[in-house]
Amino acid sequence: MPRLFRRDDDLPKKSFWQKVKSLVTTDWRVALKGGVDQGSLEKLEELLLESDFGVPVTLRLTAAVEERARRGKVRTQDEFIGALQEEISAALAAGNSAATLRFAESGPTVILVLGVNGAGKTTFIGKLATKLKGEGRSVLVAAGDTFRAGAIEQLKVWAQRAGVDFVGASPGADPASVAFGAIDAAITRGIDVAIVDTAGRLHTSDALMDELRKVARIIDRKLPGAPHEALLVLDGTIGQNAVNQAKTFAAAVPVTGLVVTKLDGTAKGGVVVAVHEALDVPVKFLGVGEGAGDLLVFDAKQYAEELFAA
Repeated sequence: MPRLFRRDDDLPKKSFWQKVKSLVTTDWRVALKGGVDQGSLEKLEELLLESDFGVPVTLRLTAAVEERARRGKVRTQDEFIGALQEEISAALAAGNSAATLRFAESGPTVILVLGVNGAGKTTFIGKLATKLKGEGRSVLVAAGDTFRAGAIEQLKVWAQRAGVDFVGASPGADPASVAFGAIDAAITRGIDVAIVDTAGRLHTSDALMDELRKVARIIDRKLPGAPHEALLVLDGTIGQNAVNQAKTFAAAVPVTGLVVTKLDGTAKGGVVVAVHEALDVPVKFLGVGEGAGDLLVFDAKQYAEELFAA
């Protein structure tokens, strides 16, 4: 199974595992009669916050470890590490956590892809198209980010590379009309999956959200029940800003899944837990590189294990 992150000695900053190891080696103290030293709990909180788990998740994880210690379940360093890993895995598996894509029972499945410029939307669409094509599905990608000429050309290159259909328009064209035309083409050609890109930046955030709402309405009008998936692409390196972005996009368009990109190190791996919990939306994919095959279906247990991989 591919690793989610580079090895620790390849990382420019301390990985989450290295931070945990340092904590349990130098600061973790267990009282003789059970219970955890308060200073150690404070150190644990600091570690989790530095790793972008966010305040709500950090407080809950710390309380869970403390409760285990009170019951006599955390008396050694290994038990501490095991408890923390189990709690992180449980947090990722809680609530709405199904990583599988939802496909339409009949007709084309429409996947709307959201995210700010620079998060890796175009690359994700190319990888997803390649993956679905490899599974035997016919795919069409639509360059709905008409406000950025480079996005249209990049997506066209990805479509050619993946061997899938492409629908585009001139820079500045109406994104909603591109989405409408793409679905019309998908229906006419008997395409299995239509992946529609969207704008990642306009002159104001409100203008962008209004545009995204319009695209979603047009898609539903053309094909009732669509989009079947609205996937939000987040840059994993921006930490808690990813949570704020997620809340903003989810307020405009019902987000059904998260894609976290640029996970080439575990120093800030906690953001995956934070954003999942903030929206109660499943993480569906991780982008771990630039290649067509560098797209992994999210697995909560594996992710927790990789955070603690030595």
